[in-house]
Amino acid sequence: MIVALLNQKGGVGKTTLALHLAGAWAQRGQRITLIDADPQGSALDWSQRRGHEGLPRAFGVVGLARDTLHREAPELARDADHVVIDGPPRVAGLMRSALLAADLVLIPVQPSPFDGWASAEMLALLREARIYRPELAARFVLNRCGARTVIARETAETLADHDPPVLGATIGQRVVFADAAQSGRLASEIDGDSPAAREIAALADEIDRLGIGRAL
Repeated sequence: MIVALLNQKGGVGKTTLALHLAGAWAQRGQRITLIDADPQGSALDWSQRRGHEGLPRAFGVVGLARDTLHREAPELARDADHVVIDGPPRVAGLMRSALLAADLVLIPVQPSPFDGWASAEMLALLREARIYRPELAARFVLNRCGARTVIARETAETLADHDPPVLGATIGQRVVFADAAQSGRLASEIDGDSPAAREIAALADEIDRLGIGRAL
């Protein structure tokens, strides 16, 4: 399965989710390749930081910030159980290529009155991609949620009426994610019993249950 984390709005946590989702699957013994399709190269930076810290490679990270991604990603998928794409913000050609490459698009949004509507351009690109890939699946993911906040609940209720639907698993605003980014580690490596580690595991479980892309 090729999973792309995409949203034209920056700062919604695409890279954090991409790294941790890839890490969760890799820790379960699956073969994972992460494609860094963001010209900023944050996932590649994380991987290099991990190497400098002398940590074992968690999974392969490849830089492919170009609009031929839809032709190159399926080749990488042949040698992996999952390919995770960390997508670019506001680069239309790259975004379209990532959409055409994916089996499942995850759209991270933060619980705010504005984030859902900031995804409108993303949804327009998704509709365009489905002309060529009608089987393309998509889900919203609520990220950086404050614990039990009214706005998080209201955002989830708003997105429940949308296509694509919102996943049940939500990811909190956790300090450990910032620590992980700075140290080249995963939240589960810093504290395997942390809320962050449990939330990422629940997200990976829910995506697995969707059963997308298994026949590819």
